[in-house]
Amino acid sequence: MKQQAILDILPEHVDGIRDFMIFGHFLEHFHRQVYGGVFDPGSHLADDNGFRRDVIEALRRIKTPVVRWPGGCFVSAYPWKKGIGERVPYYDKAWRVEEPNSFGTDEFVALCREIGAEPFICANAGTGSLEDMSDWVEYCNLDIGEWAGRRRANGHDSPFNVRYWSIGNENYGHWEMGAKTADEWARLALESAKMMKRVDHRIELAIASIPDLDWNAKALREAGHLLDWISIHGYWSSASDEGVFEKGYDNIIARAFQPEERIVAVKHILGSLGYLGKLRIAFDEWNLRGWCHPEFMDFGPADHALMDCNDINSNYNMADAVFTACFLNSCLRHCDVVGMANFSPVVNTVGAIFTHEDGIVLRPTYHVFDLFANYSFEEVLHSALLSPSFDVESREGISTSVRHLDAVVTRDPASGDVGITLVNLHGEESATCRIRGLKGGASNRVTARSVVGASTDAYNDIDQPDAVKIVERQLDVADPGDFEFDCPPHSVTVLNLAGAG
Repeated sequence: MKQQAILDILPEHVDGIRDFMIFGHFLEHFHRQVYGGVFDPGSHLADDNGFRRDVIEALRRIKTPVVRWPGGCFVSAYPWKKGIGERVPYYDKAWRVEEPNSFGTDEFVALCREIGAEPFICANAGTGSLEDMSDWVEYCNLDIGEWAGRRRANGHDSPFNVRYWSIGNENYGHWEMGAKTADEWARLALESAKMMKRVDHRIELAIASIPDLDWNAKALREAGHLLDWISIHGYWSSASDEGVFEKGYDNIIARAFQPEERIVAVKHILGSLGYLGKLRIAFDEWNLRGWCHPEFMDFGPADHALMDCNDINSNYNMADAVFTACFLNSCLRHCDVVGMANFSPVVNTVGAIFTHEDGIVLRPTYHVFDLFANYSFEEVLHSALLSPSFDVESREGISTSVRHLDAVVTRDPASGDVGITLVNLHGEESATCRIRGLKGGASNRVTARSVVGASTDAYNDIDQPDAVKIVERQLDVADPGDFEFDCPPHSVTVLNLAGAG
């Protein structure tokens, strides 16, 4: 059965300007993200710096704007000063493994330079001191002082000029080393922000947060005048203690707009505290899938073998693609307050890229980033979508109504080119969307690029790298101001029209 939807576009009304950093990524020292992921000096695919050339090329393709590092839970006991100069492996108390320690600040900044991304360093607000955090800024950004001298001694005469910094990671959570109460966090946020900005007042600072009024009220009343960002995280599907990932497409799609609910909640909190328009949201860890790390946050034995369940590519299918597109659409709709988002992680674990000995596999989520990064534009135009809905049953057994289509319209202010993002959330039914309101444009040709798979369970792997891919086709329409497009089931599409805005 084919559903009918209507998308009305008002080109004369711009809802906001997108910050390209919403297409950012995240990298943590967990399993094969760093070692055997982006950094693999022993590989025949590595460049002279030890970085995987195929991974670098893939990240350049999606124009990765910013990478957050080194964590994540890892950072809350990370001794960054041991990760420069002469290195010695040490015991990582977060993931309870030996950290090789051959990838540190210098290597991270070099990686970002190769990709063309801004480095975003998350400082240790768990076991780290105020001095440790501010010394890290000195090491990266100054040309005087002891730690700037250490950087020069390590072969880097010019400052790295790292602009983006975060005070802590999930320090509100009992699982985090160095967890804090709201009062403790507020005081730490103030004192660490003071010291870090005294080293370099140009940096932009985020603090770890949650959609909680009391937590944010205390932190922002203490330190808000020194902050630029509020950091939130989200994962919406967890692996079992046996390492089994959730498969039910409908159960997952029932959560497709929960990230937007979280954005709206934080937006309201910022408004209630008088910081809306002063601070922006960095959704700097997010993914549909939570990482498989059973028992690691408890005190019993940790089963390291279960980490390998993250490497099973069949875990990542069209549900991931559709969810990811809806997340990015939500960021675009709230571009007035969401200025950064970091997909977690950039490679391996539950990431968009999977590495193996002889190459990489681009998971379905990678192709969604390809569409958004390369074929959407800066201005978010006002639009109204009338879409039918369908009922799905959530994992809690509750029936939830989900709209069939999700849509966002963007425009290049220079050329007038338009990008229309259409997400068909239904697993089996196609949908026809009537699109109205655009100008005549330079031509009657529409370029449609769609992330598609044969079924909701379609996934890419070493022996089937293109089961999910971007399919491109050209459409000739009689009137670009009023035309129809058929959206395949469980698909993500960007329609491009030259000069139509």
